[in-house]
Amino acid sequence: MLPGRYVSSATRPRSGDGQHAHTPTVLFVDQSGELGGAEFALLPLAAACAARSEVVLLADGPFRGRLEASGVRVQVLNDARVSNIDREALRLNWLYAAPAIIRQVCAIAQQARRFDVLFLNTQKALVLGALGKPLHRRQVVWYLHDIMSRDHFGRVQLMIVRLLARHVADRIIVNSSASAQALIELTGLPASAMPVVHNGIDASVFTQLDAGDLPALRRRLGLPETAWLAGLFGRLAPWKGQHIAIDALPELPHVHLVLVGGALFGEDAYEAQLREQAQRLGVADRVHFAGFRDDMAAWMKAMDVILHTSTESEPFGRVVIEGMAAARPVIATGAGGVMEIVRHLENGWLVRPRDVAGLVEAIETLRTTPELGQRLAAQACADVQRHFTLDRYLQQMTDVIDHARR
Repeated sequence: MLPGRYVSSATRPRSGDGQHAHTPTVLFVDQSGELGGAEFALLPLAAACAARSEVVLLADGPFRGRLEASGVRVQVLNDARVSNIDREALRLNWLYAAPAIIRQVCAIAQQARRFDVLFLNTQKALVLGALGKPLHRRQVVWYLHDIMSRDHFGRVQLMIVRLLARHVADRIIVNSSASAQALIELTGLPASAMPVVHNGIDASVFTQLDAGDLPALRRRLGLPETAWLAGLFGRLAPWKGQHIAIDALPELPHVHLVLVGGALFGEDAYEAQLREQAQRLGVADRVHFAGFRDDMAAWMKAMDVILHTSTESEPFGRVVIEGMAAARPVIATGAGGVMEIVRHLENGWLVRPRDVAGLVEAIETLRTTPELGQRLAAQACADVQRHFTLDRYLQQMTDVIDHARR
C-alpha cells in the first residue's frame, strides 16, 4: 500500500471494534532523541503513516523536531533512570531502575491500547514495549538495526532479546541479511520469520544538487577549495573507526580528511582522542572536524571520495548508500550489511576491517586514477536508484505493518 492511501485518524475505525480489514493504526516507539541510523530509518516511515500513527520517544532531542516538522505527533516519556542504563549496567543497577522501568512499561502500554500495532524501533523500545504486552495486547512489530552477537552486546542483553524475540514479538523485520543471520543464530528462529528490509533513501536529494562549481561549494562549507578531500560521515565512536582513517593520513600527504558527525552518546572522550591522535601524527592541519550537519548531500558532493571505516561488522551502512547516491566513489569496510550493498571494484572499493594499509592503497589509487573513481561512482549511483529507493523501503515496511493486524 502506498503512503497516499492511508486513512486519516479522524475517520479510522477504532481497534477492537471487529473491523479487521481496515488499515491498522500504529504506535512507533524509539529510545533515542538523537539522530542515528535507526532514527533516520524511522523518520520517513512515521511521516508516511502520520495520519494514523504517533511516535513515543524515550528521550528528547533533535529527532523530536524532525518528526514534528514532518507532521508526526510525538510524545516524550523520559526517565533518566531508564535512559542512563547502558548495555552492561543491567548487571549492576537494574534494581535501582526497576520502578522507573515499570512506569515506562505501563505508560507505553497505556498508549499502545489506542492503536492496532506497536512498532518498536530499537532494543530498549523492544524491552519496554514487549514487557507490557499482557497490558496492551497489541501486535508487536520489532525492527532490528543491530547485529546481535557477543562482539557487540553483553550476555544479559542477548538473553533478554532472545526471550522477547522468540516469545513476544509477533513480527520481526531486519535491516540486512547480516542482522538476520546473527538473530537466527541467537534465537533459533527461521529466516522466514524475519523479512529483510534494507533502508531506502530519497536519491533525488543528492542527484538534484548541482555541484558543478566544486570550489564554490567547498568555499560555502568552509572547506579547502583545491585539496583532495576524503569524507567520513557518522557519529564519532570507536567502532565507527575514525581513528583508522587518521592513521592512514601520514601515508597520504595529498589528502585531507573531513569528519562529519558528532559524539552523540557520551563519546566526547573519543573525539578528544581523535584530535590528540591527529596532533601526534602531525596531520592535524589536514583533519577537519565538521560536527553534525543537516545538509548531508552538500557535504558529500563536496568530497572526492566517501569513506566508511567501521572496525566491526556494520548492520547495514546507510552512509554507504548516501555516498553512492551522491555519485562519489565509496571505500567501505567489507563486513556485515555493507557486503549487501558494495561489490568490490564494480560499484565501490572494499577493504578489510582495521586494514590501514588497504585503506591507504584504495584512497591513493582513486586519487591518482580519477577515471576509475568516476566509473565506480556512476555504477553506484545507478544501483542506489534501482535497489535502495525510499518508495521501495516504504512499500515493504507498510506491507509488514498492514499484515501484522491480520
